[in-house]
Amino acid sequence: MIAEAAGATAELVIDLSALRANWRLLADKVAPVECAAVIKADGYGIGLEPAARALWAEGCRTFFVARLSEGVRARATLPQATIYMLDGLTPGAAATLKAHALRPALGAMEEIAEWGDAGPAALHFDTGMNRLGLAPSEVGVALAALGAKPTLVMSHFTSSEFPDATDNARQEAAFAAVEKEIRDIPASLCNSSGIFLASHPWRDMVRPGYALYGGNPTPHDTNPMRAVAHLTATMLKVRTVPRGDCVGYNRTWTARRDSRIAIVGVGYADGVPRGAMGTDDKRGPDVMIGDARCPIVGRVSMDLIAIDATDARAGDVGRGAPVEFLGARIGVDEFAAHAGTIGYEILTGLGRRYRRVYRGG
Repeated sequence: MIAEAAGATAELVIDLSALRANWRLLADKVAPVECAAVIKADGYGIGLEPAARALWAEGCRTFFVARLSEGVRARATLPQATIYMLDGLTPGAAATLKAHALRPALGAMEEIAEWGDAGPAALHFDTGMNRLGLAPSEVGVALAALGAKPTLVMSHFTSSEFPDATDNARQEAAFAAVEKEIRDIPASLCNSSGIFLASHPWRDMVRPGYALYGGNPTPHDTNPMRAVAHLTATMLKVRTVPRGDCVGYNRTWTARRDSRIAIVGVGYADGVPRGAMGTDDKRGPDVMIGDARCPIVGRVSMDLIAIDATDARAGDVGRGAPVEFLGARIGVDEFAAHAGTIGYEILTGLGRRYRRVYRGG
């Protein structure tokens, strides 16, 4: 049974020592280049404040968030850190950014005009993503309009998780052209996967996000990162389903043998996507019951999931027994792939009904 979780149906353990170890691995890999940390989306679902404090304790000094509210929270947690806003300058937000010593990654001439001389800022250039960012052809006019020297020049890879993607070399070349026009200013191009590219396009700063939280930055290879999020649910009921009977809404999964079905108290309201269902045509994602891999069966409901526990040891199956959804044995990338999504969505969607426990840090 989940320890000390009176009334809780699932427990999310956040291993902050693993978070620190992941940052240290990346920082050592790129040294002496600075290793920053992206803590947007509530620290990729694990909690912005505990993530920020743990990373600061490990030695990280520069942080990136997306929303203004995240920046305010990060500043309250880390008074001395350098904090950049990836969303840039949202309309009317200059005074608030300045009040909290937040640095926007300015990505449009309108943003530069509104920012004026409000304080330090980065210049963000688009090299192929076609989202936020100035065009490389705007280097000269952007520098002239900003007036003060930017503290960072940056761009973002589109496909760095695929080492052979032609976009990687094309973006490196486009960013190099920007750098030629902006001298003596720190530059940053690499996200998590970019750190592992053979060309080492690390520049002056890398800014990992997903890898810090246990996601695999090298999906073509073994994951070098440690799991940070460990999700365990409690069995609420175990029932026998005869061969030929169905489980869940709309009868999408049929028992092909007499089966033991464990019902656990998590669902799509807790961040487990409906795509994690198991049907007669598709095996659902595996979870761990004891040492046995057991698949999710039937549709994922709002609050409940069914698991085929037939192959688990009898002693590991029963009311109150634990079921491991995420952890060292079931990685976030594996679970996501079988649910038809990506690990980023799984992590950032971790629900608020879990009992959260922070360890290490």
